[in-house]
Amino acid sequence: MDLRGRIALITGASSGIGYVAALRLAEAGADVAIGYAHKEQAARTLAEHIHQLGRRALPVRANLGVPAQIHALVDVTEIGLGPIDILISNAGMGTRKRLEELTLEEWDQTMRVNLRAAFVLAQRITPGMRERGWGRVIFVSSVAAFTGGIVGPHYAASKAGLLGLMHSLSASLAPHGVTVNAVAPALIADTGMLPGGPEAKHELVSRIPVGRLGKPEDVVEAMLMLVANSYLTNQTLLIDGGMYPH
Repeated sequence: MDLRGRIALITGASSGIGYVAALRLAEAGADVAIGYAHKEQAARTLAEHIHQLGRRALPVRANLGVPAQIHALVDVTEIGLGPIDILISNAGMGTRKRLEELTLEEWDQTMRVNLRAAFVLAQRITPGMRERGWGRVIFVSSVAAFTGGIVGPHYAASKAGLLGLMHSLSASLAPHGVTVNAVAPALIADTGMLPGGPEAKHELVSRIPVGRLGKPEDVVEAMLMLVANSYLTNQTLLIDGGMYPH
């Protein structure tokens, strides 16, 4: 896969899945905007790694709960690197809460970051992809969209909403060379979404047929396939070690 000349924007790219995705896309030749919220030093370190690969990299801080900052993220990316060809909407949040514990603000904030931000990004970026006749959009959902998961109803609902957004966008963009897909990981280490402690890890691993927690690289390999394939759209790839049927 040769992505020289392509510009990628990845949200939540200062750690975990987003970090690995940025590196792998740069290795394939893309220039990368590194969207982040808090981990500035990690974003700058990632940018330096990408520069060492001979590609351009631009760390851009944005609070995805604020639409004006999302638009600024796109503006800074396009001014600094060029029109966006690949959007990976990866950033997400989700504090573990049962239904009776959730406040309305916690519900709304989860929806703002996990779902509304993906909509605002897609609404802003995909018209340019359509005009140029090439684009890739990947939403990072979760197996929780199918099963409810372990985080809570706010998280599961936000991740399920991404799949509805994918279905709608893919139908209108497919004739214009733009694919829209989703990945739905489960129990991926190094993402900050899993309970800690050796006993908790052992219990989680016991649920997984392949016998280990997932790695960010497992998810990113599927993303790269989605970027490379121009015939695959409106699909959700479950990356869960065989836990859940689909």
